[in-house]
Amino acid sequence: MQDMNIGLWDFALRLYKAPDVADACLALQERNGVDVPVLLFAAWLRHGSIALSPAKTVQIIGLVDEWRDDVVAPLRAIRQRMKTGPKPGPDKHTENLREAVKAAELSAERIELMELETAGLALATISDDSNRSTDENLPLVVRYYHGSTLDSEARKSIAIVERAIEQILSK
Repeated sequence: MQDMNIGLWDFALRLYKAPDVADACLALQERNGVDVPVLLFAAWLRHGSIALSPAKTVQIIGLVDEWRDDVVAPLRAIRQRMKTGPKPGPDKHTENLREAVKAAELSAERIELMELETAGLALATISDDSNRSTDENLPLVVRYYHGSTLDSEARKSIAIVERAIEQILSK
């Protein structure tokens, strides 16, 4: 294990702010249905030299599926809908509400990341995948949401995130 000293939230913020990472994550979310907090979690595990297996990926995602589906996704849908309406929006008055919904969505994602971090720390103590490579962490997550084949756009987005992880590691 390399570095699990940085918490998942702080790691996720640093990674997400790295050049092109936000766009890559959002592309994976839009095109492949990826849950970005789970993707950032997989990146954090890679940073900590903890390899995911397909079974662990399914198990970990199962811990947060209901929260994402019932809380995070509806908040995201409301925020996105408010960009263009409904009437009386969008205007300066409804933009304040949209920003509050955005803050609630971020808070919900932070709670999801806390759940994932707890599970990740447990994985760190019982890791049985010493022969697995952390290089598969992000592709495993994307495949879980999208299916077994990764198209070139998904591979490009994953590569952007992986390069940013390496930059974080070198600091």
